[in-house]
Amino acid sequence: MSQKQLTGKKIAFLATDGFEQVELTKPWEAIKNADADVELISIKTGAIQGMNHFDKGDMFTVDKTIDSVSAEDYDGLVLPGGLANPDTLRRNESCVDFVRDFFKQGKPVAAICHAPWTLVEADVVQGRKVTSWPSLQTDLKNAGANWVDEECVCDQGLVTSRNPDDLPAFCQKAIEEFAEGVHAEQHA
Repeated sequence: MSQKQLTGKKIAFLATDGFEQVELTKPWEAIKNADADVELISIKTGAIQGMNHFDKGDMFTVDKTIDSVSAEDYDGLVLPGGLANPDTLRRNESCVDFVRDFFKQGKPVAAICHAPWTLVEADVVQGRKVTSWPSLQTDLKNAGANWVDEECVCDQGLVTSRNPDDLPAFCQKAIEEFAEGVHAEQHA
């Protein structure tokens, strides 16, 4: 694999307070190392709070707010998990629309751990094979997904993983999908 396989690509990371820190930092580092431009998008300006499970982690500076961006501006989307983060994002109409627009445009999306909650709200998992933190399996199945307990699952440009232990496979597959680009069959 080329170290610079994402040259010219722009990847959005959507998060807010309460995201699992390593689920943002490891993909961010891997995607930047593949030469992509990355931006942290949130529902507020300033900084957002990372978490190391239930303990406060570092603060991260937001690049742009959700109301100032469009999925058209990006080649792919990463959704870190954590408990509070996806629960807050899925209650924000602009965030849900932003996520849904990546699917409408056939662009790759990578979601880990609890992040698929936002995918459920965006109504984009129907008929897709996905994985997540185990406690989300009922929500995903009720939304029409085929939930499996696997390290990393890719279904037509949608990359999902279960937890931080899966980050190496998650990052590798996300980079591969971002490099491939638009998936015609992904349109929601």
